[in-house]
Amino acid sequence: MSIIMGVDPGSRITGYGVIRAEGRVIEYIDSGCIRVGEKPMAERLQTIFHSLATLIGEYRPGEFAIEQVFMARNPDSALKLGQARGAAIVAAANSGLEVHEYSARQVKQAVVGKGGADKAQVQHMVQVLLALSRKPQADAADALAIALCHAHMSQSVARLASGGGGKVRSGRVRRQ
Repeated sequence: MSIIMGVDPGSRITGYGVIRAEGRVIEYIDSGCIRVGEKPMAERLQTIFHSLATLIGEYRPGEFAIEQVFMARNPDSALKLGQARGAAIVAAANSGLEVHEYSARQVKQAVVGKGGADKAQVQHMVQVLLALSRKPQADAADALAIALCHAHMSQSVARLASGGGGKVRSGRVRRQ
């Protein structure tokens, strides 16, 4: 059994999602958004860090997954996103968690089956896959999708390693 925390970082809203994965059974635990508003950037980063550190302490995940930075049209936005990711990654690292990173395309492919899926499709599939009574907020749905992607990737790597005599290193299967 593994508790996985997924994080969708943002400089104004950071989504988080927590799931439990045991084999093919995946269970919803919690999700939400850390809203930092219009504070100075240093205060936003501090809020992201402390909020995630508190959530990690509360749920004690064994695994942590986060979305990779994508190159936005606006370099200033990309830099702010990178800073928010950094605050989240340090919160995980300070708790002794290994950080797993996935591109938006990987997450959408794992959850929707299409790497170019839109936010509404991701929300819908997260609701269906986790048997939620309503759609989660967009940022929380993205974070849950990241956690689901990690659960699927971990299962796939484990199956490949056990079935083919391979050795897993850095999340990849190496044939012996």
